[in-house]
Amino acid sequence: MIGRLNHVALAVRDIKKASDLYRKSLGAEVSAAVPQPAHGVTTVFITLPNTKIELLEPLGDNSPIAKFLEKNADGGMHHVCYEVDDIIAARDRLKAEGARVLGDGEPKIGAHGKPVLFLHPKDFFGTLVELEQA
Repeated sequence: MIGRLNHVALAVRDIKKASDLYRKSLGAEVSAAVPQPAHGVTTVFITLPNTKIELLEPLGDNSPIAKFLEKNADGGMHHVCYEVDDIIAARDRLKAEGARVLGDGEPKIGAHGKPVLFLHPKDFFGTLVELEQA
């Protein structure tokens, strides 16, 4: 069921500063910042040979990333995203096995324009897991 690691998401307070660090210090390919109002974040993707890093900056006070940064002042890893071939089949299988899907359980369109779901971190050893339709 699980596919490749699509990205690891990092919550940051200053997406420009974080982008510059990856671009200038590490020589990474860094995308432009894109506001994602439906998700309450601004995103930047850093392309690596085998995956991506997603930088997340809060977009407004009600952003889930703002809440994360309240608890984790320096930022840090927010979630990991795995690709799945069939997001509905993956959701149904995981729910049948006791995993909790966050929100209303229906896929939303994510930053890559594909359906995504989030799984409760308590069901995955403290890690928030995002599933993205491959």
